[in-house]
Order: sequence, then structure tokens, then C-alpha cells
Amino acid sequence: MARMHSRKKGKSGSTRPAVLKKPSWLSLKPKEVEMLVIKQAKEGKTASQIGIMLRDEYGVPSIKLVTGKSISMILKDKKLQQELPDDIMALMRKAVLIRKHMDENKKDMPGKRGLQLTESKIMRLAKYYKKTERLPADWKYDPERIKLLIE
Repeated sequence: MARMHSRKKGKSGSTRPAVLKKPSWLSLKPKEVEMLVIKQAKEGKTASQIGIMLRDEYGVPSIKLVTGKSISMILKDKKLQQELPDDIMALMRKAVLIRKHMDENKKDMPGKRGLQLTESKIMRLAKYYKKTERLPADWKYDPERIKLLIE
């Protein structure tokens, strides 16, 4: 798939397992995987960090294959889900860092464009999350308020 704001091809990434069933070599049971997810969420990790940790440390190729539910669904069932989704939160952190950089380097025009592109991604994601009711309908992206939230 192409990149969003440039006319280039996408970055390479890891490939998902070819067979969509629980691997025979995996010794963890679905309840154990759920408990690991809950434990990591209580420690303050995001859903993506939990998935990476389970993949790297416990050898779980896909939580959804093992448990039948995604990490975010497990967190939602246990009421441990964060108020803002992970992807929009990461973009907001990036925007705060770019704004801080722009305060120090006023003439950085490529930085200004990077901020515009990042904020347009935030707006697009916010529109999607409002439609799916993951964010409240009256939620607005306010850079000053977000700066306080992030820091």
C-alpha cells in the first residue's frame, strides 16, 4: 500500500502467520494469554506494546488466533481500555514534539509541513473514531490542551 502523504511505496514490515489457527508449539492457554494482557495493561502499557511483548517474550504469533479476541476487545471487556486510542495518541505525541521543535526553530519549513501532515492524520482519525463512537461526538483536537495531556 502506498504512503499517505507522499507518492512512494510503503515500508516493509513483518508478515502475519500464513495459517490462521493456533500454532501447535504454543504451550500457553487462552486464559493465560488473557491474564498476561490484563497484567501488562495494569502496568500501563498500550495495546500495541502488549502485542509486541507477547510476540517477543512469549512467542505468541497472534493474540486473536489464540484467544479468539483482539487485545483491544480483551481490554474493553475488562474495562482497562484507555480513553484515547493508541494510534491517535502516538500522533498527538509526535505533533507535540514537532510543535516544541517549531518554537525553537521558527524558519523550519519542512518541519512546518510535517506538523500539517501529522495534524491532518489526527483529524482524519478523529473523524473515524467519532463515527465509530470510540471518541465523543464533541471531542476536538486542541494542541494546547493535548500538550497538557501528553506531558
